[in-house]
Amino acid sequence: MPEKPLTPTLIKRGLKTRYIGQRILVFPTVSSTMDIARKEAIGKAPEGTAIIAERQTAGRGRLKRTWHTPEGNIAVSVILYPPREYYQSLIMLASLAVLNSIRDTTGLACQLKWPNDVLIRNKKVCGILTETKTQVGRLDYAILGIGINVNMRMIEYPELQSTATSLVEELGKPVSRARLLRQLFTELERLYLGMRSGKPLFPEWRRNLTTIGKLVRVQSDDTIYEGTADSVGEDGCLILRRDDGSLMKITIGDVSLREQ
Repeated sequence: MPEKPLTPTLIKRGLKTRYIGQRILVFPTVSSTMDIARKEAIGKAPEGTAIIAERQTAGRGRLKRTWHTPEGNIAVSVILYPPREYYQSLIMLASLAVLNSIRDTTGLACQLKWPNDVLIRNKKVCGILTETKTQVGRLDYAILGIGINVNMRMIEYPELQSTATSLVEELGKPVSRARLLRQLFTELERLYLGMRSGKPLFPEWRRNLTTIGKLVRVQSDDTIYEGTADSVGEDGCLILRRDDGSLMKITIGDVSLREQ
């Protein structure tokens, strides 16, 4: 039986957060949930407002890539107003919340690929995009854009089968998107409140990274670097040990594994 369309009432049934997910806007089809969330944030929407779409026609991923969101998946953008000093922890916040919510909802083992892809058996199941507006000394708003492959049958997308997966593929049965969203909002709020009270996200984020110690190829802008993913910094950067032994700090890039 097909899952019911998402509605605010369905998603909030049993949700016990203080503010994340307490205001939900659901759309059948949008170009991008990030575009709507940006307008809401500029208009000072309540913190924790979530924009959800059944389908996205022009969703965006990192590095200006497109993110495909057919029906049966999750496309959500959440608005936050954190102090500026937490800017660099937003990627950690979003990726850990997704990882924990998938584990808690399905029991599936997940890992993180630097900086914020969520993987199952080394295939991407979630993409995350953060957007912020900053001024001198302050962060006006932050938007966490999250796309999760939930009930997407990968056989219908052969071009993605080697690199991506979905929860239904891994679990062998459909997953309730409403339940997963409730768990995601719960995890986002738990981690966000912990972060703002002084609990660092870095140790847990680093512990779940599958990239460290592996031979990698990193594309940063138009340049490709190769080496070993030596470590990560508390600001979220990747420390790459190049083949000549030198260390290089990378703040933005896309990582792929190299052949041994």
